[in-house]
Amino acid sequence: MPLSLGSRVPRRLKATLLASAVSVCLVAASAPAEPLGVGDRLFPYLGNPGYDVSSYDLSFTYGGDNGKPLQAVTTIDAWATENLERVNLDFAHGTVDAVEVDGLPAEFTTAGEDLVVTPKIPLPQGSWMRITVHHTSDPVPEKGRDGGWVRTADGLAMANQADAAHLVFPCNDHPSDKAMFTFHVTAPDGYTAVANGLPAGVTRTGGTTTWTYRTQHPMATELAQVSIGRSTVVHRTGPHGLPLRDVVPTEDREALEPWLARTPDQIAWMESKVGTYPFETYGVLMASVATGFELETQTLSLFEKKLFTEPALPRWYVESIMVHELSHQWFGDSVSPGTWSDVWLNEGHATLYEALYADEKANRPLETRMKAAYGASDRWREAGGPPALPKPPKPRQKIGVFRANVYDGAALVLYALRQEIGKPDFERLERAWVLAHRDGTATTADFERLASVIAGRDLSAFFQAWLYGEKTPPMPGHPDWQPAPPPRTAKK
Repeated sequence: MPLSLGSRVPRRLKATLLASAVSVCLVAASAPAEPLGVGDRLFPYLGNPGYDVSSYDLSFTYGGDNGKPLQAVTTIDAWATENLERVNLDFAHGTVDAVEVDGLPAEFTTAGEDLVVTPKIPLPQGSWMRITVHHTSDPVPEKGRDGGWVRTADGLAMANQADAAHLVFPCNDHPSDKAMFTFHVTAPDGYTAVANGLPAGVTRTGGTTTWTYRTQHPMATELAQVSIGRSTVVHRTGPHGLPLRDVVPTEDREALEPWLARTPDQIAWMESKVGTYPFETYGVLMASVATGFELETQTLSLFEKKLFTEPALPRWYVESIMVHELSHQWFGDSVSPGTWSDVWLNEGHATLYEALYADEKANRPLETRMKAAYGASDRWREAGGPPALPKPPKPRQKIGVFRANVYDGAALVLYALRQEIGKPDFERLERAWVLAHRDGTATTADFERLASVIAGRDLSAFFQAWLYGEKTPPMPGHPDWQPAPPPRTAKK
């Protein structure tokens, strides 16, 4: 641990202090490596203390649909926020070949789901560091575990929410540490690669093509997206000249166009509610994959293609799901949760705007949906916890923390808030929220404080009951709404 010793320190004392510092370093370095975390209540070993990532530079080389791991290089630029003899990175599903810190070879080992790096020279607080990891990135999932790379009919895509980005690349895998991203994706000719952000170059060499993309806004690791497939990229223009690009299987290009054409109007609708779209581009990635969910990866939302090809699904429903993921670009992507217990702010808002869109565009009354949610809310709270205090996920459980209590249950909280403070103040709150925390992270406490300021009164009692209570409070303006009775069980 380097020390800054002034010239007035006696030579003998300086030598003693330096020897002591070296001794401390050796003791720390000889201690067993252990997994660390930032103390998230729901994912205690996600993220790592001691540094703040500024940027990721990710290189992936895809060899075609052979199931083999991708060759990869991850470069992380970060600030040390404390003195570091070791640096823990989240990484759990690949082989590490070599690690360098500031250009020098570094020792490394694993502990739990951490890659633990020991640089040759300890890193003092406030120093800038560059960590380069040469590794593989395995598209074959671990048995019983979902997330990370997902296999599509013609290639790969990513689904990293909530705790799976570190199955793809070494990172500080927690939304509280957002960073800029650059992607370099190499694939055989015949494939197309697209990633978050805007294109920054294409090079072709001996039967392969490398695409480069860069974000212009910081991003959480769980929102990273890379699509590799036999795809077509469809370009159009959105509001205010916003460049839009969609990624679809080439063979389905014409059939999917009516859905793709809806995006500009959907963005304009969202802007009328909460303000200007917060990023440099947007688009939908329609993948031939069965994930069981859609995902709001930043600037390029992931959708199952079958959502748009299943004839039994009504048009209004499909469009409202598109708006759900679009609204996440404001709520969850631009304004990211400070902890995973704050995920209700992501999903509650997205569900509310999904329902508002269906109300305004398809005559599906918001009040009807919220009344139904009120009836089920007590059961949701019992099963998944209150909206802002969700129960921890069970190990390797696919649904994780994404239960009904943080979707319609959280939208119900926002609807109750709108009833409590009035629609005009609620709309002012929404615009102020996404503006005040754009490109950052925010917590439930931040939302409560801003709501109280906008309303001109203390709303802490309201939020305590609605966000943390085991039972659903009375709905403002609807004293007749009642929770549904628990289901009756058959007598034995």
